[in-house]
Amino acid sequence: MIWKLLKQHLSLSQLIGFFFANVCGMVIVLLAVQFYRDVLPIFTQGDSFMKGNYVIVSKKVSTLGTIVGKQTTFSSGDIRDIEAQSFVEGVGCFIPSQFKVSAGMGLQGIRMSTDLFFESVPDAFVDVKSEKWKFDPASDEVPIIIPRNYLNLYNFGFAQSRNLPQLSEGLIGMVNLDIRIMGNGQMKQLKGRIAGFSNRLNTILVPESFIRWANTHYGEGGDAAPSRLIVEVNNPADERIVQYFQRKGYEMEGNELDAGKTAWLLKVIVGVVLSVGLLISALSFYILILSIYLLLQKNMRKLETLLLIGYSPAQVARPYQVLTVVLNLLVLTLGFGLVVCVRSWYVPVLSALLPEAGGGSLVPALSVGIVVFLFVSVLNLYIIRRKVNAVWFRKK
Repeated sequence: MIWKLLKQHLSLSQLIGFFFANVCGMVIVLLAVQFYRDVLPIFTQGDSFMKGNYVIVSKKVSTLGTIVGKQTTFSSGDIRDIEAQSFVEGVGCFIPSQFKVSAGMGLQGIRMSTDLFFESVPDAFVDVKSEKWKFDPASDEVPIIIPRNYLNLYNFGFAQSRNLPQLSEGLIGMVNLDIRIMGNGQMKQLKGRIAGFSNRLNTILVPESFIRWANTHYGEGGDAAPSRLIVEVNNPADERIVQYFQRKGYEMEGNELDAGKTAWLLKVIVGVVLSVGLLISALSFYILILSIYLLLQKNMRKLETLLLIGYSPAQVARPYQVLTVVLNLLVLTLGFGLVVCVRSWYVPVLSALLPEAGGGSLVPALSVGIVVFLFVSVLNLYIIRRKVNAVWFRKK
């Protein structure tokens, strides 16, 4: 009986308008999320273990300063002044090793060894799972992050000149380095495990706990004045950042700020697109609710009669609720399918720019779509049930 009433006054044009409007909003939302996740590796350059919005700061080394012995380290006052700036989220100090380091590895009967240096930054700036970025003196294993250009120098320079095989990042990550540290008349053998590669850090990074332990046992102990700082900023596009460091005579290493600006602008663009998509979805949701309200109003007398002869409010509301849930499910299915089609078009373009880009899964878009579907469906169910209950309580 209730389904017959629903079919009699169902406006097909209103439902079609809701459906396509909601599909449009859903596609915009899901595509924005998926595109952001696919494109982000191009700007982060594979440095997912480091926070994106940071710059590395050092003092300029000049000829006159070298002659007169001018210090290029940062005092506690310098650090406090940087921390006091409104665009700064946090400041960390690079802690250098105070001991000698050498590393070696064997490859096809050839033994390669070189002197190295280690540095560390506070663990809060390294986005690596804690169990992978820690040092236990009992295990003798040290996780290391090295610059990616070190691997490029080996592959395209040393390996070709010696007829050695080139190594991929995945393969070199499985190779243990033989690390030897020396100082204070002591020597210790360790194993180095490469935890990642960086295009943005021109240093060999190890956990802070290792540096402090090794400096205590094999170095002078204590913390020397840092010569470099890692500064996290809240908005890389803020012009005050460059102006402040130039005024202070500090140098910003590499292109970290440019990459941070690009990633930040990408977030802003995605946020705007998401807002547009959500607005369209909200308007289509309003159209659906308005259509359901009109259906209920047209059938008001018959619904009141059904409630009086023994039908429960849940039974009366169920057909309308089923209609909205089915429509929302169709919207999610078609919207996700369109996102898959569009993604299959742009992923090859991204892969040509950077192999790591576009290699992610569709889980982000699907997860967001399911969340939107559940939220809208639950809200629809609640509004329809509330409207029917209002009719029921009025008749009682």
